[in-house]
Amino acid sequence: MLYYALVFLVVAIIAGVLGFGGIAGASAGIAQILFFLFLAFLVISIVASFMRRHT
Repeated sequence: MLYYALVFLVVAIIAGVLGFGGIAGASAGIAQILFFLFLAFLVISIVASFMRRHT
């Protein structure tokens, strides 16, 4: 998931440089959503691992 967030970020940067504002904005938004989903899953995984180890 982090890979796809980085891919969309690169697409957004390239589109922004080339002047495609709509595509750049959409790609940046998708990258942001994927990054925050990655962070949420990471935190859930860490908490689940911590709870499993200490029960």
